[in-house]
Amino acid sequence: MQRSQLNFKGLIIFLFFCWYGVTAQAQVKNYKQQMELLHQSIRQHFFIDSSGFYKETAEPEKDGRPVSFLWPLCALLQADNEMELLGKPDLLQPDFIIIEKYHNTFPPAPGYASYAMALGGGSRFYDDNQWIGITAMDAFKRTRQTQWLATGKEIYRFIMSAYDTLTGGGLYWQEDNKKSKNTCSNGPGIILALQLYQATKQQAYLDTALLLYNWVNANLRSPSGLYYDNIKTDNYRVDKKEYSYNTGTMLQANVYLYECTHDKKYLRQATAIADSSVGFFVANKHFKDDYWFSAVLLRAYQHLLKYNPDKKYILAFKDCIDAALDTNKNDDGLMGKQHALNLVAQGGMLEMLGRFAWLQQQKIL
Repeated sequence: MQRSQLNFKGLIIFLFFCWYGVTAQAQVKNYKQQMELLHQSIRQHFFIDSSGFYKETAEPEKDGRPVSFLWPLCALLQADNEMELLGKPDLLQPDFIIIEKYHNTFPPAPGYASYAMALGGGSRFYDDNQWIGITAMDAFKRTRQTQWLATGKEIYRFIMSAYDTLTGGGLYWQEDNKKSKNTCSNGPGIILALQLYQATKQQAYLDTALLLYNWVNANLRSPSGLYYDNIKTDNYRVDKKEYSYNTGTMLQANVYLYECTHDKKYLRQATAIADSSVGFFVANKHFKDDYWFSAVLLRAYQHLLKYNPDKKYILAFKDCIDAALDTNKNDDGLMGKQHALNLVAQGGMLEMLGRFAWLQQQKIL
């Protein structure tokens, strides 16, 4: 009797572990598959076949604009690069052709307007241009196609027209309304300059990066090691809102500086920023910010992983992405249960899924 009870208990334990193993296996996300599904949904619900543009939202009548602003296209362009890295061809160039419809050649230097030129154009924002430049340089590093290097150089010339010594230096955010100098227009400017330095070895790019880097840290770094949003140019008041993408660009700037100078102080600083940010922006399986803002922070964590093998930052992101896929995907395959989030958020999640698909492919996850 006792032996049969033991055999029965053994069978129960065996079946439990079989069930647990199957359940655990089912919980592993196929990020490449999720990426492909979201990409299809974005094309279906945001691309306008008749005009060749994207919409800003899945329900354009609510915002009254026939096509998207530039910013969401910047998000899609970076996602395209991550998907091409996984072997999906011919994504980057078609979306860049759309972005070219926003190209504005007005002085002091060519750059990209916030709205399509044929539909009236709009203000030029230095950060929007920097996101395009960063993707162009990522594409150049991956493909060695000189068109991307030329784009990076052109955008660098445009963004440097935003520099002056008011507030001690730094780049403005908006060309025609110079009321603030922002982390979001300096952090990515540092990254673009360092990418160009890596590509050309021209000292001027490194000098620019260090000039901007020192200014941001002197004016917009918080005591906790995160980064404030901006400093006003009329009264030097600092807007102390903290966003994940601002911290992300400055974290990644430190990684690039370590690569360019081999000075380990930048790597130590990158790790310190990562430690300060992970519990603030990606805690408890929840993104504090919009998906695209979070994607910029993920870029930095992924870059840091090349030199710091601690996966805690990436795993915190994994928990947030998995929870979002489980709880915030709607019937159209887009992110947003109550209503489809705008195109920039969809592009941000698409980029994150592309990055996690690559990490999964490389068996880092």
